[in-house]
Amino acid sequence: QVQLVESGGGLVQDGGSLKLSCAASISIFSLRTMAWYRQAPGKQRELVAGITGGGTPDYSDSVKGRFTISRDNAKKTVYLQMNSLKPEDTAVYYCNTRGAQMGDSWGQGTQVTVSP
Repeated sequence: QVQLVESGGGLVQDGGSLKLSCAASISIFSLRTMAWYRQAPGKQRELVAGITGGGTPDYSDSVKGRFTISRDNAKKTVYLQMNSLKPEDTAVYYCNTRGAQMGDSWGQGTQVTVSP
């Protein structure tokens, strides 16, 4: 059974930083490509960043150069360091395996709000 617990969100000003964490209870975690997603009000959930089991990251164009994804396989935890935050980054952020679908198991997410 998959369990995902996201934390670290909050309210920051334009240009601020936050670091999100995701504790994942997933079998063979170290072999799974994990990802961060976000969903803004009225919009579809979108992929923000992914990271392979070996630590190779990739990013959406909208966050490239500002966000950094990392993982600790021993702790089964995925992180998202977010710098230079913009109001358009405001969303609920979720983590899951890469390619997870809406019908899969998701955590509660963590709210990130960036004020102008």
